[in-house]
Amino acid sequence: MIEPVALKDFFITFFSAALIIMAGGSYALLFAWSKVNANFRIKIAAYVAYAVLLVAVILLTRAAQFQGYWLIISAAMVIGYFFAPIGIWHLCVKTHTDPHYPITHKEHQE
Repeated sequence: MIEPVALKDFFITFFSAALIIMAGGSYALLFAWSKVNANFRIKIAAYVAYAVLLVAVILLTRAAQFQGYWLIISAAMVIGYFFAPIGIWHLCVKTHTDPHYPITHKEHQE
């Protein structure tokens, strides 16, 4: 049976799990925004949000005392959160390209 989280670690577990969701969403939003705006500061903010996500995953892993395959799931989550917005961005660009209209991006209109 899995050991429950100790009461002293409950709040750390709760808030780090919430922070994972918030930082992951922020990273995805800022990554997409940096692609649309082509602003380097927004891309830096996206990577800062990802760093916060990474710290939150480490905190959750320690507070919940993950071992074995749970560590693999944590690592897969961190990797997935990094590559998912990149893949979704490429998917959106490929599926929203109009073959009848060759100019699809602002930078190509100049």
